[in-house]
Amino acid sequence: MTHQTQDRRSYPDELPLVPLREAVIFPKIVTPLGVGRERSVAAVDAAMRSEKHYIILAAQKDAEVDDVAADQIHPVGTVAEIVRLLRIPDGSAQVIVQGLDRVRVTDWSPEERFFRARFDVIPDELGGPVEVEALMRNVKASFQQYVDNGGGVLPEIAMTAKGIEDPAHFADLVATSPDLTLEQRQQLLETPSVVERLRFLSVFLAKQNEILELKAKIQSEVQSTIDKTQREYILREQLKTIQKELGEDEGTAELKELRERIEAAGMPEATKEKALKEVARLEKIPQASPETGVIRTYVDWLISLPWKAAASDDWDIQAAGRILDEDHYGLAKVKDRILEYMAVRKLAKDLRAPILCFVGPPGVGKTSLGKSIARAMGRKFIRMSLGGIRDEAEIRGHRRTYVGALPGRIIQNMKVAGEVNPVFMLDEIDKVGADFRGDPSSALLEVLDPEQNNTFQDHYLEVQYDLSKVIFITTANIEDTIIPPLRDRMEVIRLPGYTEDEKMHIATGYLLPRQLKQHGLAGDAAAEAPAEGAAETAAPDPAQAEVPAENVTRIERPKLRITDEALRKIIREYTREAGVRNLEREIGTINRKIARKVASNEIADAVIEAADIATSLGPERFEYGLAEKEDMVGAATGVSVSEHGGDVLTVEATIVEGTFGEGKDFQLTGQIGKVMEESARAAMSWVRAHQREIGTPKDFFGDHAMHIHVPAGAIPKDGPSAGVTMATTIVSALTGRPVRRDVAMTGEITLRGRVLPIGGVKEKLLAAHRAGIKTFVLPEKNKKDLVDVPKEILDTVEVRTVASIDEVLDIALGKHARLVPPPTVHREVGRTAPPPS
Repeated sequence: MTHQTQDRRSYPDELPLVPLREAVIFPKIVTPLGVGRERSVAAVDAAMRSEKHYIILAAQKDAEVDDVAADQIHPVGTVAEIVRLLRIPDGSAQVIVQGLDRVRVTDWSPEERFFRARFDVIPDELGGPVEVEALMRNVKASFQQYVDNGGGVLPEIAMTAKGIEDPAHFADLVATSPDLTLEQRQQLLETPSVVERLRFLSVFLAKQNEILELKAKIQSEVQSTIDKTQREYILREQLKTIQKELGEDEGTAELKELRERIEAAGMPEATKEKALKEVARLEKIPQASPETGVIRTYVDWLISLPWKAAASDDWDIQAAGRILDEDHYGLAKVKDRILEYMAVRKLAKDLRAPILCFVGPPGVGKTSLGKSIARAMGRKFIRMSLGGIRDEAEIRGHRRTYVGALPGRIIQNMKVAGEVNPVFMLDEIDKVGADFRGDPSSALLEVLDPEQNNTFQDHYLEVQYDLSKVIFITTANIEDTIIPPLRDRMEVIRLPGYTEDEKMHIATGYLLPRQLKQHGLAGDAAAEAPAEGAAETAAPDPAQAEVPAENVTRIERPKLRITDEALRKIIREYTREAGVRNLEREIGTINRKIARKVASNEIADAVIEAADIATSLGPERFEYGLAEKEDMVGAATGVSVSEHGGDVLTVEATIVEGTFGEGKDFQLTGQIGKVMEESARAAMSWVRAHQREIGTPKDFFGDHAMHIHVPAGAIPKDGPSAGVTMATTIVSALTGRPVRRDVAMTGEITLRGRVLPIGGVKEKLLAAHRAGIKTFVLPEKNKKDLVDVPKEILDTVEVRTVASIDEVLDIALGKHARLVPPPTVHREVGRTAPPPS
């Protein structure tokens, strides 16, 4: 079987194929080719052994591939006849081929030495004769103009083109222009329509003629101004002319504008000199240089930073105090500190801004307090989260030697603020990390040091920037993870958790109205009067409560009402936190369930009573009341403080016969830290030193051991404040006397039985109050800390101050706790003992 073409030329079913690099062969065009690859030489040899010397020539898709596969070759190529073959001694060959017809490869025949392909001939589609004639004339004229403008066409091709009348042949001849890319040539080869090929070439030649004319114009203008022959001067003049043609010859005006903006920015002299020097460099560097963008970006950063613009310090102190009171109840220390700064600032203009650190558990309003301070002072508020930052460059920026360098986040946020004295909050400063990229905490030392931050240097800017007018406020959940030098530079203000009454006020005045609005249950428009029957409590003591009152709203006729008893039940039995975030989530859960029923037309409105809470929120998550239900032997209630606030914990002890191996008479469990373990050992040593007073036989610990456990075992615990609790637990287990269930205690114990002061008094008393504790044992030296405890707590919980462990035992175990007979059997933790006689 053979293929027959329009010219009545016939081909065999299969022909050898040579893949071409960076070349496309067109029909009727004679082209020289160099053949060097082994498979290509084999294909040429196979063609030469045939009668007609036919071969398929197709471009490969990637010219860089040497060992090309069949799927890496364009399927459309050209059948050509090898007119002449010249072999080279190195095994390669030079051939002259003449294209015959377009073909499409349909299948590949198996052949190891070279490619052999089956194919179909692609005939030319001529189209309408009038349209073809019009396009032919247009392309001929454009091609002649292209040749006249200096297009890269060989003279013999230009002469041949003039005498060609066949439009298909003419289009293929023009397609050999060197300005066409390989992709464009392949596109023309794959286009059977002669009309489409002529249209493509018409557009291409018009564009090339425009480029060549512009090039000639540029060369003409440059040539007329050349006085010297130096190559650099010629290139500069050409570049200027190009910029003029593109409308980009405004460099001088732009540089002038930059200098004017620098003068108007109010920079210090050293910074202004640096900026002007960079503009001078920018003027000398060609605009095509990569350095141009780097310098321009740097100058823009210097100009856009606030150097003098500042918010007014002409404050109305009383008005500022009213704003703080509107936004937050209580927090007298924080408010006094801010108002004192504002007052002194009015009198002494050079006063440096304070650097405050708000420390407290989550959800107590640290961030909202910063916003309130900014509102009271009439300044911009900027918040920057430090949680998880490990790269020092986040604070100081990258040097300009790095690609894509930018200033640090301090400078970036100052640009956003647009003034030199905003309120700048650095959130979660206790969660800053450190790794091989540097320590951000150390970088913050300069930012938060009043003696240094007036000359803060960012690595990108490389000039001094004054941060002394910025009021920096940092927030943290715990102080211990902040490095001591950084903590020393800040004024720490502690924000402990809320009491139950404070949470009731926050829930009724802020959380519930907001959730009603968010869930579409607010009903009628807000009114000043409270809703009848709506959850509402009396406002607590202004010195204690803290609530964002700017959002306090009274809903006139809401579709959902939650009674006070129901809210109190949520606070007691469904949340146990220092803040109010979980409380708001639970209120939101109730709102969602009611909103679903209202949207389904099941109900029009609802009133949630205390008995209905379990239906919406499920069973109680926490037990409200005493930590223990009965007085227990070997179990005492202690208190602890974490980043989530205060909490109560139970310390258990039991006596077992024998030892724990290798004569060990003491074991401590419950994921205890090193400090807490040492406190337990100190308590155990005190007990053994007072065996006779307690009533324990002298050789009792020779064949008995003590096991102390602090639930829950999955929660890490540490600190010295559980010393008195452990000592009380051990004595209870040894004497068989129960520990009062309504007593909680805290304090560090010494080997002499002294009770040393501890921290977190307010948080611990709040936790004891939440647990229903009636008596709280506190080190005597912590008595001064009771001034910060809310009055309602002191009215509910009896605080007993002690100086020695003897006083603790008297309170927890009753009088004469040490004068009882020694145990004759081991005592188990949790055993209920009869009340002492």
